[in-house]
Amino acid sequence: MLAIKINTPNSILLQLKENFQQKRLSLNLTQEGLSHKSGVSLGSLKRFEKSGQISLESLLKLSVVLECLDDFCDIANKKEETIHSLDELLKKKNQPTKKRGRIK
Repeated sequence: MLAIKINTPNSILLQLKENFQQKRLSLNLTQEGLSHKSGVSLGSLKRFEKSGQISLESLLKLSVVLECLDDFCDIANKKEETIHSLDELLKKKNQPTKKRGRIK
């Protein structure tokens, strides 16, 4: 039978908490040690490892200590478009950069 995996915000939270906990353990750090080194409260760290809930700022602080901060640089990057012709390139070059969104 074919298994289909669909990512949801909750499934990603659970995967992140597992990844961070395994990374902490691979660096031989206790929760207390990681809390002290990162400046994230022990309560926040315990809640994160139990439920996946944590503030973005705290997650980034943990990432510094766990040596994975650079992984966050690729989140929400604009994907490069493939240009198939010189006309497409010239059209794209002449389009102004968007500064605001609009309601649809």
